[in-house]
Amino acid sequence: MRMAQFIHSPNKTSTRISASISFSQNPLLVLVSLLSLYFSVASADTQASNNQAENGIKQYSYEVVNVYPHDPTAFTQGMIFKDGYLYESTGLNGGSSLRKVELETGKVLQKIDIDRKIFAEGLASVDGQLYQLSWRARTGFVYNTDTFALERTFKYPGQGWGLTFHKDQLIMSDGTSILRFLGPADFKEIKKLAVFIDGKPLRRLNELEMVKGDLLANVWLTDRIAIISPETGHVDGIINLAGLLDKYVPGSEADVLNGIAYDAAGERLFVTGKYWPKLFEIKIIADDL
Repeated sequence: MRMAQFIHSPNKTSTRISASISFSQNPLLVLVSLLSLYFSVASADTQASNNQAENGIKQYSYEVVNVYPHDPTAFTQGMIFKDGYLYESTGLNGGSSLRKVELETGKVLQKIDIDRKIFAEGLASVDGQLYQLSWRARTGFVYNTDTFALERTFKYPGQGWGLTFHKDQLIMSDGTSILRFLGPADFKEIKKLAVFIDGKPLRRLNELEMVKGDLLANVWLTDRIAIISPETGHVDGIINLAGLLDKYVPGSEADVLNGIAYDAAGERLFVTGKYWPKLFEIKIIADDL
């Protein structure tokens, strides 16, 4: 795995909000349905994690290096680190934005609000431009990085979730196990890649980030980040971030883990979540199997 130099060995010496839910329905029924979905997914993911350990999928934990403030009103959908700053795409209809953030303070230095009809999603940087997806509008936006001026829009089929850039191609997730590789100039599809773990599709791939040639992906509704080969789609490892926020903000009612950014120059990895009041710099630790 190409992240090997980035991973440390120990002494080896949310919820996405669906527009289809109507809160004019019985709120108790809505709550019960959401809780049922969450616990069924959590149970399945626990079993999946156990199976992965048994089948030799590499397991990783973490060490917190630094903790930074993060806007607790930000429904984080996409995040990148560029030239010393964080750039973040936040979601929800009426709450979507593109913003430039000072890492050390969490201060929003620059921001534009997105049309309330748009539920913004993943974010990537390509040649001085920022590419931002939308969830169901099938429309993406290209901005000037310095001014946030909208330079053009583009269309794509299906939903947009996560976005990153690798070897002159955009890589896009849509909540399934399939990744789409796209040309940044015309956004035409170049190929599709199925992601598998233990021979089974890994679904609900969300926010994406390239780290030393490996593709990191948040798995929606879990505390896990998958380490994926962008060539084969094979999941080489799982990073378990369970309990990360609770250690620093006990009892927090923030939403799910989502948001990965990598500072290539400083070899720093950052993670956060939807409505999280903190952003974390972490080291990845290889667990002994």
